[in-house]
Amino acid sequence: MPAKGAQVDVIVGGGVVGLSVAWRLAREGRPVTVVDPAPGRGASWAAAGMLAPVSEVTYTEGPLLRLGVAALRRWPAFAAELAADAGLTAGARGLDLRSEGTLDVAFGADDMAALGELATYMENLGLQVDRLTGRECRRLEPMLAPSVRGGVLAAGDAWVDPRRVTAALLAALERRGVPVVRARAAGLLREGGRVAGVRLAPPSPEEAHDAGEVRGERVVLAAGAWSPELAEAPVRPVKGQILRLRSDRPLLGRCVRGTVHGSSVYLVPRGDGELVVGATQEEMGFDTRVTAGGLYELLRDARELVPGVTELEVADVVAGLRPGTPDNLPLIGPGRTPGLAYATGHHRGGVLLAPLTTAILLGEESELAALCAPGRFREIS
Repeated sequence: MPAKGAQVDVIVGGGVVGLSVAWRLAREGRPVTVVDPAPGRGASWAAAGMLAPVSEVTYTEGPLLRLGVAALRRWPAFAAELAADAGLTAGARGLDLRSEGTLDVAFGADDMAALGELATYMENLGLQVDRLTGRECRRLEPMLAPSVRGGVLAAGDAWVDPRRVTAALLAALERRGVPVVRARAAGLLREGGRVAGVRLAPPSPEEAHDAGEVRGERVVLAAGAWSPELAEAPVRPVKGQILRLRSDRPLLGRCVRGTVHGSSVYLVPRGDGELVVGATQEEMGFDTRVTAGGLYELLRDARELVPGVTELEVADVVAGLRPGTPDNLPLIGPGRTPGLAYATGHHRGGVLLAPLTTAILLGEESELAALCAPGRFREIS
């Protein structure tokens, strides 16, 4: 832990965003400390890792699309540098970074009409998408259901394994000598009208003694859905349940998405044969229970897209809490209180936006920074 009074950045939160910020600051030569009771085990552990700004575009989220496209451009260099810093001999392949695109498919006539309208919207935005017939979809992905009538391919979309990314970030931080304090931040230290660090919570509620503090020149709040416990921020938890299936060889070659029974489902293949199926979006507060109903819906809808999923082994089930904001845009940048900055509220785009978040905090993306400025909300500290 840095000596008292050291001019460090204290990063509260050890998910993919917080660890990326810490790693990038360390590469820039800045002293940094990470505070998190279980780094890499929060929303990042449950995430599917889609880097898909095009296939996830909606009619009302133009600003989020701009952020996503800019972030995706940064991912190849980000992955290569991270792999080198973490000592991964396989390079970016060690993160399972892939770029074969996302195939969004439709079943009935109404689904096809809606997908066609969305494709027109994408084309009007200048995005690269290819309209495909059902036969063309199955030529790309032979395991698709025969009932698929058509689809849209976003060839530029990519994906990565978030669990490998967070493991690599922790390894890179260790190699650079960055302290990772495995404790919960219980509150902000304030001195002279500014934030000067964080107080640490004791390991258990029964231990009422002071667990210590980590002082710094700046605190970067990257605690995801738990950020409001430390500072005023309009961030809420959005529950997502994820199912991981496994086979000897990959069932799909690219991400596949579709709308089934009115709900969206996606399937994300890993190079080792794992297939990630997700994700529900539930406004359930801090409930992280995996439910029978949630898993049933995921398997039911995934089977409609790719019938072969029912033959796969269940490898893992998990629920995570995405940090959502009222406008679905993240909070990145300084707050109103000196010494406090935000890197939270990324909702379903935390993995995608991690490289861009670090760039904004370092002043490299001034134009996009305005979209994420925490000060757009009055309740920000």
